[in-house]
Amino acid sequence: MIAFLIKRLYHALLVMFVISIIAFAIQDNLGDPIQQMVGQSVPESEREALREELGLNDPFLVQYLRFAGNAVQFDFGYSYTFNQPTTEVIMRHLPATLELVAASTFLIIALSVPIGVYSAIRPRAWLTRFFMGVSIVGISIPVFLTAIVLIQIFAIGISVTPFPADTGWGAWLNDLLSTDGGMPAYGRGDPVNVFGTWDTNFASLTGLTYLVLPAVSLASIMLPLFIRLIRAEMLEVLQSEYVKFARAKGISLRRIYFIHALKNTMLPVITVGGVQIGTLVAYTILTETVFQWPGMGLMFLNAIQRSDVPLIVTYLMIVGLIFVITNTLVDLIYGLVNPTVKLTGKPA
Repeated sequence: MIAFLIKRLYHALLVMFVISIIAFAIQDNLGDPIQQMVGQSVPESEREALREELGLNDPFLVQYLRFAGNAVQFDFGYSYTFNQPTTEVIMRHLPATLELVAASTFLIIALSVPIGVYSAIRPRAWLTRFFMGVSIVGISIPVFLTAIVLIQIFAIGISVTPFPADTGWGAWLNDLLSTDGGMPAYGRGDPVNVFGTWDTNFASLTGLTYLVLPAVSLASIMLPLFIRLIRAEMLEVLQSEYVKFARAKGISLRRIYFIHALKNTMLPVITVGGVQIGTLVAYTILTETVFQWPGMGLMFLNAIQRSDVPLIVTYLMIVGLIFVITNTLVDLIYGLVNPTVKLTGKPA
């Protein structure tokens, strides 16, 4: 286990080194941060002095070595936009993103497992065909379009009148297909402070209502994939010899499905799903932009627009670290679920 963690630490350092190199290599194409900081009215001489003060005129290697030396001390520089250490800016926006990803992950797991298992147990049922059809549509729709549709239906409301309103049944059907809206779809509302810069929407019912639409929108990316993955793996496991033997012994179908088959179904799901859930952090950029959710994704877009290179590099390194941590946890969980797997790669 210790050897595995040391190896993962080495991988984390290598990943962050590569990310920092790439981020610094593209900084010249992100625009002039001085122009974003001082505007058009400031003379060129003052701009040049500020550029010299910030070290922007130094060669690329000098800038990167200066950044790397400070990064070893957990100092990633100051944000040009906020005039604060980039780590403080990240930590102020990180809780909103992590809460959004956590809520979406909960929805994905809570819905994909029962739907995927049911679709495998009853592959010819009409409900299974419905789930599979909806999953195909869900995979095809981009997240920003899903977010806009959710806002229109549940936040703004829609009025549908295809049936004659002067009849009782027509008015009832029109009301059934119409929505009044009213759900919050902008920002986080008034989250409860836990400690320091950590505010949470989980601590109040009002906060949860602000979280519903963004979480559903973000979950719509991975939910169809998980449903189809669990169904495919469950179908394969149900055809295995040990499942047939368990049926021949008279073991109850409930125990076969949810004890023996589901456990082996989840092994590849954990591997693929853990990596996919890590990518939700990247997908939050679109979701947070549509809902103006004040997380790291929205902050990252604003940093790009303002050419805030230190903040961009810090964001990319934090996201890379989240991916490394997620993959490490997936490997650890996989080892717990399947003890025959050796994390260090040595033979048992």
